[in-house]
Amino acid sequence: MRLLSYPQEALPPPLAAQIEATETRVWPGSAPGHDPALRPRVLLLVDDAGTVGASLALLHKEIPCGGRTRRAAGLSAVVTRPELRGQGLGGRLVAGARAALAADPAVDLALFSCDRPLAPFYEAAGFERLPGTVLVGGTPAEPLATDEPGFDKEVLAAFFAPGPEAGEDRAALTGGRIPLHPGTVDRLW
Repeated sequence: MRLLSYPQEALPPPLAAQIEATETRVWPGSAPGHDPALRPRVLLLVDDAGTVGASLALLHKEIPCGGRTRRAAGLSAVVTRPELRGQGLGGRLVAGARAALAADPAVDLALFSCDRPLAPFYEAAGFERLPGTVLVGGTPAEPLATDEPGFDKEVLAAFFAPGPEAGEDRAALTGGRIPLHPGTVDRLW
């Protein structure tokens, strides 16, 4: 399988339809696509026949971090076609996403949440847990936090800024409440 990457608006319709169909199977009732304001980039693994095996979206937003503004990217809608699970596609895709973010000079850090049981999966791809960190999504008027009742979320990150800045970013974000506020479409990535 080949790793492909497209801005959401340039995703070929046949690939977009396959992603939407897989997301609908895995998350019935979910709405396809992401808020264009978050500059979504879709990464996908595609076989030689053009079949999408796994996909995810990288969403981008500036966030406050230790008294400065950092360019963050988050993983969203990570999904593998159900009949292809257990073949390592998800791990390969997430590791590819981390490598793409690390190589992007417009990204200082990756920051996202996942269901707690999935944290080891993301750690295996090179992300690290941020103990005690809470992401506050939604909007300031309608927040959605990862520590709300009924959620069992873990916050993960990777730090790409040069030199000591990566350590400063890690220290600033660990154990804090991070006002991510991606909006009403992607309420929490």
